[in-house]
Amino acid sequence: TMKALLYPGLFILFFCTILHCVYNFCFSSVSTQDIIKEDNLRDDLKYYFMSPCEKYRARRQLPWKLVVQILKIVMITTQLILFGLNNQLVVSYKEENTMALKNLFLKDYGGVDEDDYSVAVYTQQSVYDSLFYVLDQYSQLGRLSVGSIGYGEEKDGKLLSLVICKQYYKRGSMEPSDEVNDIDAQLETSEKKLCCSVLTHIIYFSLIYIKIFHFAFRLVDIKITFQLKGINLQTVRSRELPDCYLFNVTITFDNQCHSGKVKIFLDIDTQSCACRDWKISGTAQKNRHYLLVFDGFVILVCLTSAVLCTRSIVLAVRLLQRFSRFFHENYNRKVCEDDQKEFLNGWYVLVIVSDLLAIIGSILKMEIQAKSLTSYDVCSIFLGTSTLLVWVGVIRYLGYFQKYNVLILTMQAAFPKVLRFCCCAGMIYLGYTFCGWIVLGPYHEKFEGLSRVAECLFSLLNGDDMFTTFAQLKDKNTLVWLFSRAYLYSFISLFIYMVLSLFIALITDSYETIKRFQKDGFPLTDLQKFLREQNDFPVLEESSQTDVDVRYSVLCCCQRYEHVYSHVMML
Repeated sequence: TMKALLYPGLFILFFCTILHCVYNFCFSSVSTQDIIKEDNLRDDLKYYFMSPCEKYRARRQLPWKLVVQILKIVMITTQLILFGLNNQLVVSYKEENTMALKNLFLKDYGGVDEDDYSVAVYTQQSVYDSLFYVLDQYSQLGRLSVGSIGYGEEKDGKLLSLVICKQYYKRGSMEPSDEVNDIDAQLETSEKKLCCSVLTHIIYFSLIYIKIFHFAFRLVDIKITFQLKGINLQTVRSRELPDCYLFNVTITFDNQCHSGKVKIFLDIDTQSCACRDWKISGTAQKNRHYLLVFDGFVILVCLTSAVLCTRSIVLAVRLLQRFSRFFHENYNRKVCEDDQKEFLNGWYVLVIVSDLLAIIGSILKMEIQAKSLTSYDVCSIFLGTSTLLVWVGVIRYLGYFQKYNVLILTMQAAFPKVLRFCCCAGMIYLGYTFCGWIVLGPYHEKFEGLSRVAECLFSLLNGDDMFTTFAQLKDKNTLVWLFSRAYLYSFISLFIYMVLSLFIALITDSYETIKRFQKDGFPLTDLQKFLREQNDFPVLEESSQTDVDVRYSVLCCCQRYEHVYSHVMML
């Protein structure tokens, strides 16, 4: 009987022991898998936040992004310098031609423009003399000009005509002595086209054409337009192919004010174009091929940089998803917004934007060198902006060192507060701008337009040209003179002694906060606690104060750089 009871009991005991072992094995394996998963995630996170030098020392992998960025900086800067030197030749050619044409076609031109016009005349005879001086000089252009310039031609090779356009009031009579006037404000336009062969006879038969220019109080303006062509040979010295230019010249005799002063303007619309038939012997052609190859290599380097940065952004997003999933599964909480921003590296976006601008600028530069495009200004904007962003991106690598990242952290901490402060100060600034324009505009050249008023006030804000601004306003109108003094003194006192001081104080406060945390240590975020294997994650209370959120965000960034710096010191 005892044996009959013993065998079943032993069997049950043996079975329970096996179940217990299986249970412990299964749960221990699950726990081990969780630990391995957590360690792998932690290692990946630590590697992601390492500097390029740390990554090389940790896994002996060459930091390709750093190498590409250094190579890109050198190549883009070299490309910018080469294009800038060529662009200076183009701009100087346009400016010097403008000055040459003013001296050729404007009678008694002194070499310096008065305000926005070139010459002013005050008598009817002076108007006639200036008009016929333009025609005479145009007819003798080939014998007078020392530059490579000639008449414009149509597609069939025929010379373009010079166009004279007169605008005047339709009808009217005026007797200033009797204060009587009768005017029809509707404008009429008469136009006359003259070819070069006719212009040679105008000098001898000017009385026939005097009715075209008959000066009367009804005259509003006279415009003389013609087209010239020129070739820029300066680029040949820099081993570049020359450019051809079209100069659309407009000479305006402005009598709109009817004040007894006729202003003469000379405006030139310069358009560069590819020469139809050119043959250059020497090294210019070979040099063009070398530059095209260099620009192509720049495009290749920028494409490589953009691909590497895009790959890093994709990997960061995947790493963020892993970290968020792990936090939710193990701690039942979400990753805070500031920790999420740590994964979204804005420097990569900056590099990608600069790469795209550099690629577009390089393509435009290649087209310009091949004489397919002539958009020098557009190309310079793309290349200049890309170079600016490339050099700004260098700050990212300096930020890995604690003594060099103060500027980045201070700007990040102060930017939201400075932006809100500028919005408030900007309202006051706009008020002063509109007030100065409407009151002082008719009496002061620095207040003639809204943009000029804003520029003048900004220079006063920086303490520049103060006495000149006060002295240029004459005291002919006592009321306006008194208002100008109250206006200028109040603006300078308010913005220099109060607004500018508060602006500097905001930045100084952020700087002192960063220095204090660098000295005493930064509060740990959830991400930093996880990296340091501190798994106590208290529930954070939401704050309604924006400044607290901004400071916490800055502290996350500060803690990240402190973590990287500690790794550098240990290595």
